[in-house]
Amino acid sequence: MRIIKLTQDTKKNMQQDLLKRSPNNYGQYEASVKEILDRVKEEKDKAVFAFTEKFDGAKIDASNIQVTEEEIAQAYEKIDENLLAVMRRSLVNIREYHEKQKRNSWFDSSKDGIILGQKITPIQRAGVYVPGGKAVYPSSVLMNVVPAKVAGVEEILMVTPPGKDGSVNPNTLVAAKEAGADRIFKVGGAQAIAALAYGTESIPKADKIVGPGNIYVALAKKAVYGHVSIDSIAGPSEILVIADETANARYVAADLLSQAEHDELASAILITTCEKLAAEVSAEVDGFLKELSRADIIKKSLENYGYILVADTMDEAIEAANEIASEHLEIQTADPFEVMTKIRNAGAIFIGEYASEPLGDYFAGPNHILPTNGTARFFSPLCVDDFVKKSSIISYSRDALRAVHEEIELFARAEELTAHANSIHVRFEEQS
Repeated sequence: MRIIKLTQDTKKNMQQDLLKRSPNNYGQYEASVKEILDRVKEEKDKAVFAFTEKFDGAKIDASNIQVTEEEIAQAYEKIDENLLAVMRRSLVNIREYHEKQKRNSWFDSSKDGIILGQKITPIQRAGVYVPGGKAVYPSSVLMNVVPAKVAGVEEILMVTPPGKDGSVNPNTLVAAKEAGADRIFKVGGAQAIAALAYGTESIPKADKIVGPGNIYVALAKKAVYGHVSIDSIAGPSEILVIADETANARYVAADLLSQAEHDELASAILITTCEKLAAEVSAEVDGFLKELSRADIIKKSLENYGYILVADTMDEAIEAANEIASEHLEIQTADPFEVMTKIRNAGAIFIGEYASEPLGDYFAGPNHILPTNGTARFFSPLCVDDFVKKSSIISYSRDALRAVHEEIELFARAEELTAHANSIHVRFEEQS
């Protein structure tokens, strides 16, 4: 891996390179995505079936687009029993973590007849996108479906690309069943997002679409926002490790590569105050590349978006980490909790040398659907709040309104909204 001195210039250049991976910079695909969205909106099922055959090579129609209970039962026969046991243990952790995020409606009343509050209501129907293609991610099924289930969503629809034979990976199907998805449809790509956004004869319109996907999925979600709600626009995966001279170079290298193997646009960055560690980590990376199965992908990822930055001080390292706002942030220092208190921007923070990033991907419980491309400055991980909406509650007695009606009317007239003022005035016009 390249080793660079951390300066304002190197940091700026690196950030510019990282931002090139944003879906906002892939305008050449927007026309294709728009065509898919428009056709599905107009032709509904017909377009979904056509695009599924074109892009996935699968002949899907109204009779087989929805996964049947028989197909799910067959998936249970094919899944490795040990994997199923681990999946169920992971589900317990994910549910328990997200249960703690639940919030209740509240109401506050006063003696003068005023009741104010907030009513929290789950969305009616959520659409969950689960990637297929190059890799299968049953862990993403759990992370998308569980918070929706905990929130109390009435119906959870899952869409995922089928194989050429029209089947869905058994691990994906079992994960969906275990997590609580209500209906599963064999469709992926931008056409799946369009179906969830607009509705078709086979796939109902969703209120919100969540889940990561490729560039076509990301751009489609961006385009349909407003017709439906979305979680965020996911970019390529990324990891940033802050380490000092106490860190284990082999651990750090392994953790960096755990994200670099996702795809060629993934980013892996180490910021350290120790030049010796920087050299050791680079050497460990070279060693791992000789034995890892996805070495070719990792090499291209590191060539494009892999960095080892050497900082003069830990404060400089922390400042750079906050500016980069990485999806995953590991802290492997002598006092990692002290460093953690200074982190403002990160999707998920892993503290200490035994909190490796894959722990969060699969098992610990916090959600692994995280903000990318610097959006951790203003976005949060997927959570229960993403599947509920809040309504304000206002109730005034006549006496309570009488005490303030003239003030409200004054405010409305100041904005030249006389109908607003009149709406209040008519309730007390006998006093005029």
